[in-house]
Parts: sequence; C-alpha cells; structure tokens
Amino acid sequence: MRLILLPILPSAPSQWCLIKRLKSAQCIIAPSLCILATFTFANAAHPQEPLQPFPGADTQQNVQPTPQQQAPQTLASLHGVVREAASGQPLPRALVSVEGDAAASVLTDGDGKFDIPNIPVGPVIVSIRKPGYLDAGSSDATEVMDAIAPASHNVMLAEDMPDVDFTLTPTGAIRGQIDLSNGDAAEGITLNLMRRVLMDGRAGWAPAGNAKTHSDGAFRFGGLDPGVYELYTEPSLDADNLNLPVEADRSNETHKWGFATVYYPDARDPSGASKITVEPGATVPVNLILAREAFQTVKATAVLTQALASRNLDFEVQVTDISGRALQYPARIDSSTRTIQASLPDGNYRLAVTTSPQMRGQGFFSLNSAPGVPGPMPTLQGSVDVQVEGQPVTNLRVALTQTPPMQVQLNLLRSGSGELNPTGSQFVVTATQAPQSADQLPDESIVTELASGQLPGPLVGPPISPGTYWVHAVATPSGYCESSFTAGGANLAREPLLVGPAGVQVPLELTLRDDCAKLTLSLPETLEDMKSGEEKYYSVYAIPDFDSTANVQPVTLRPSTGGSMTLNGLTPGTYHVYTLQGNAPFEYRNPAALAAQPGQAVTLSPGATASVVVQVP
Repeated sequence: MRLILLPILPSAPSQWCLIKRLKSAQCIIAPSLCILATFTFANAAHPQEPLQPFPGADTQQNVQPTPQQQAPQTLASLHGVVREAASGQPLPRALVSVEGDAAASVLTDGDGKFDIPNIPVGPVIVSIRKPGYLDAGSSDATEVMDAIAPASHNVMLAEDMPDVDFTLTPTGAIRGQIDLSNGDAAEGITLNLMRRVLMDGRAGWAPAGNAKTHSDGAFRFGGLDPGVYELYTEPSLDADNLNLPVEADRSNETHKWGFATVYYPDARDPSGASKITVEPGATVPVNLILAREAFQTVKATAVLTQALASRNLDFEVQVTDISGRALQYPARIDSSTRTIQASLPDGNYRLAVTTSPQMRGQGFFSLNSAPGVPGPMPTLQGSVDVQVEGQPVTNLRVALTQTPPMQVQLNLLRSGSGELNPTGSQFVVTATQAPQSADQLPDESIVTELASGQLPGPLVGPPISPGTYWVHAVATPSGYCESSFTAGGANLAREPLLVGPAGVQVPLELTLRDDCAKLTLSLPETLEDMKSGEEKYYSVYAIPDFDSTANVQPVTLRPSTGGSMTLNGLTPGTYHVYTLQGNAPFEYRNPAALAAQPGQAVTLSPGATASVVVQVP
C-alpha cells in the first residue's frame, strides 16, 4: 500500500495530475480509499448485458457475423441545430462530426442547421466544435478533467429521426494593462492565471495559463472557460534575469531595484487577491499598477553537524511565504561555503534549504561509505523565517538536520472469514498540502507520495517538506477498506496532517478492514430503454455519512451500457446517494453543497451487497 500527500496550498503553477474517467458501466468499481482524500481500490470485472453499446464501449465478446449472415444496413440522416447555450441563437459554421466507422463531418449553415445523411441507424458518437466555444452539453467549467477529456455526445439514430439540438458555450477572456510607477513601459512582465476547480470533492486552484505583457504593457488571456480566476505577476528586477542565480561577486551589494509579485488588484499574497469572474462570452478588464521598490540583500549560512560537514552534498534553496508556498524571488546557495544569498522586497518570507548527495560515478557519497560507493544518504533540510523592512538582512543561520522518513503503521481488522490473503497487497499513501485558513482555497496541482508498502506494513516513504497535508491512500488489490486513519489519535478525516521541520512527531496508524460492502446503483426501468435522440446520462456519488478519508469516485450511469454499476470496497455504514445529470462535479466535502442536493439514504452491512435505484433529476 502506498501513501501519498497532496499539498492544498496555492503554489507556483505546476503540471496537473491526470485523472482517469470512468468510461464503462460494465465494471465493479472500487472507490478510492484515500487518507483524507480517498482510498481507490482496484476494479473487478462485473459484466452487464448492454442494451446497445456505443462505439468504443467495452464488451466481453465482439463476434462478427460472416458476410453471408450480414443483413443490409438501414441508413438514416442525423440532422438538427447547434445553438449558443445562453441565448439560444443558432450558431453558423460549427463543425458537427460523427465518430467511429461512420465518420462524417459537416459545418452548420447560416441558421445553425446541419444534416449528415447515410449514417447506419443505431448508437453513434457525435462531437461539436467551433473556435471560441465550449461544448456545454458534455462538460462542466468547474471540473479539472475538462482540459484533458474530449467532449462528445451519445445519440441513438433512428429511421424517423427528429431534430437533435446541441449547444455550445462561448469562451471568455481577461484583458488588461500593467503600468509601472516609474513611467517605464511594462514590457515582458510575466502574469500567471489560476482557475477555481473541484477535485476530490474540494474546491482548489489550478494553473490556467501564463502570459507576458507587450511593449505597451498590455496583456490578454483568451479562450477561458467560464468560471472564477485569480491573477498575479511574477517579480521583475531592473537589470537581472530572475531565472539566473544571484551573482557571487556582488555579495557586497545591499539592494537592487525591481517590482514585487502582486496579486490582482494590489495584494502581496493570495489571501488579499480579488476573484475574477468570467462569464460566457465576456471579456473582463483587469489593470494593475506595479510600484518600483528596493529588493534587499538577504544573507544566510547553512549549518551542518560536524559529521556531515565534510560530506559532498548538493544544496537547493527556495524562497517561500510563511505558509510554505513557493515564490519566484531570486536566491542561490554556494555548496562549497554553504552561503545563501537572496534578493527580496519588504515582507515576510522563509528560506528553505534541502540537500541531496552528489553523484560520483555509479553511486552516491554516503555517511557510511567511501566516496563513489553506493549507500544511503539521509535527506537534510532546514529553514529560517525572514522579515525584510527596508534594509539588508544578514547573519542568518539555517540549521540543517536529518529528517526521518515517513512511516505509517498498517493495522488489519479481520472479520474471521479468511477469504482474503493480505500477503502482497500493495498500498500507497499520497497527500495534498492543506490551506492555512478556512477562506483560502488549496492548490490541487501537486501530489506528493507519502509512503508505500505491503501488508502487514509499515508503509515507508521519504521525508517531505514541512506543512499541513490532506492524506490519501490507494490499495491494490481490492477487498480492503478504511476503518480509521489517525495521527497521534487525531482523526485525519477531520484534521490535516501536520509535518514539522523534524518530520511527523506522532505515530501514524492506518487501520483497514476486510469485511467491505458493495453497492449496486441502477437507473429506473423507465430509462433503461434507449430512445431515439441524444442519450441522457448521470453522475452518481455515494457519500458516507461517517468520517472517512476516502475520496468518492463518481459513477456514470448510461442506458446504453446497461444503466447499472456496482461499487465494491466500501466501508460498511450509512451513505447518501446523490444523482446529478451529465458530467457534474460535486463539492461533496462541503456541508453546504451536500445540504443543497437531495440524496437517498442507504445502509451497507459488513460483507453484504445493497442496491439502490437512483432518483434522476
């Protein structure tokens, strides 16, 4: 089992983790079992008899009749109108495409109408594209996966086919101007855009792009999904590229001049940033004024114990805010003298230093081995807080200490059935960094592995940076579910994990049970038969009423794939089932969001299977 930590604090833009979509309704899905986010269990095959599977749907058999057995195909015309979602006005020159073996495409005419003839009757997959528009019928602007999943529609084509209407939503834009206090042109200033998204039932921020100002200080972000955004600038010095290290031969310089990071409209950190709401098709004006100010020189020395001082180590230094969020201010460390130099405007910061062993040939320098001989080298890290107030800061010391590896004790509650053999079961724990305040949204883009291993454990992982984390876990194979996850007795389903400079100072215990329950979710019989036209589908969430760190994997129910799905690996207890139409992300970790959505109660007994016919919107 592996444990992974995911930081929840806003930080510098980073790569998004891809999230797998559930595409087949013919599986038993094991929901994520995560520490503070979810345990995801392996899927087990559970075939359903599909009514009329769409192209690409999983089937256990694909038996093709011989040419002598094939009957003549019945052809029909797919026709309808493409409209703008908000106004209902027809959209000309939208590309409507039928995918798969019957691939065909056509542009809508001046009235938004389209007609694609000679398509075999039956289920087809249709996509709609137009520059400057999003497919409103199959995606949601608040969902992380929209950026990586193509939009498509399932349509049942019949001989006497009625018109099929599709809608597209116009994208928005943010356009603005940066002015500098000294009157110079703000050319080449980098801006970063963050978008509010939902991931694992929590609201967070995702990188949404970056841009540089033109020669007149103007900038623009186009093609934006409707939603809520934050905008901030990267720091800029008058004469130096911030991507280059501070020059060692300028160590006597007390300050430089430049422009600090500013969150729109005029804040130094995200807590003071204003939210920018982009409506469909709208362009939001955003202007900033950057004040030229002194960047003071900050000097520090990394201090090692005598036993470590002679070792060959690579050092890294990062400027962060007090909460640990990475900042783009220049800093360097000289590995030979362990001296640190940074250039910072007025404010409160933290210098975080970490080490790694230098490579020599095929091995590392080790505390317990000669140079060039492979061996373990402990991770060293330390930090010092800095307050800059109009003058240089010197003589700081950063004590580097060995951070112990992460360790999570695994406990297993046996039901006595003896059906499961825990030997070889893999577990992973991950984490995301938690926000420092209730009104601050996390940055969900960083996933950190906390620990991994097998039953009976313990799970072990490398040291991680100080901070507060929501914890998540994944178990393979399925059959185990979470009973509890604690840190020194504290319930990690309610509280984030605190990691200090010396690591975690309390025992971590993950307790599993082997009497997990199953839940079969089905559409009403009235929806099981696929009618002609576009297929409606539903996102279904089974949310536990009890404390759980498990993430909830939504289930997609479609009539075309049997309209039923079974979840396994569920912790016994009472759940509420929430059904939403289409691809609908759900902020299920927000009590207000749960209260606003009707749900169906169901109690899962240990080792038993329950069934729910969902109530569709």
